[in-house]
Amino acid sequence: MRPVPFWFLEACRPGVWAAARGLFRIRFEGVEHVPRAGPVVITPNHVSFMDPILVTIPVRRVLHYMALEPFFRIRGLGAIMRWARAFPIQEGEADNAAVRRALRVLRHGEPLVVFPEGGRSPDGRLQPFRPGAFRLALATGAPVVPVTIAGGFEAWPPQRRLPRRGRIAITYHAPLDATALPPGADRRARPDLLMALARERIASALPA
Repeated sequence: MRPVPFWFLEACRPGVWAAARGLFRIRFEGVEHVPRAGPVVITPNHVSFMDPILVTIPVRRVLHYMALEPFFRIRGLGAIMRWARAFPIQEGEADNAAVRRALRVLRHGEPLVVFPEGGRSPDGRLQPFRPGAFRLALATGAPVVPVTIAGGFEAWPPQRRLPRRGRIAITYHAPLDATALPPGADRRARPDLLMALARERIASALPA
């Protein structure tokens, strides 16, 4: 199956945006921080099934998504995810094929969305991050744009089959790259340092 064409995404965008406004009174801040061209790693927190759609709404670029492999085994869902330019990564083990694909996306100057918690938060609180997205960014020189999704867990917690009305705010923070790290930082520590900075920014826009 060929990936979804950009013109189709643009045709759907107004309707999806209107639905999100109607259901969630959705508000976007800092979208200008997402570069209009060139590679970027977008790293949102993950609180609901709809997060990949919501973070895409105001970004006028074709996005690629790294997602956990078990979702691709669900009949119908896996095909839709691949159509939307998502690709699988194995959970809890090294996945060289997924890493190579992610590097290829970034080296072609395209955006990549990675949820650094690795999966949805079970309680809405920020979970520990994994360093993979930040290794990719440092390896390719791509900036990292941390994204905070606030209110998404309340709108669609795991125990509900369908979302409910609520308020969702999505904040795109200023990009981070190697220049944000302490001078002379050990090369092996750099992904963890960048990860900590991104997590701090995401947490800063979450309710106490």
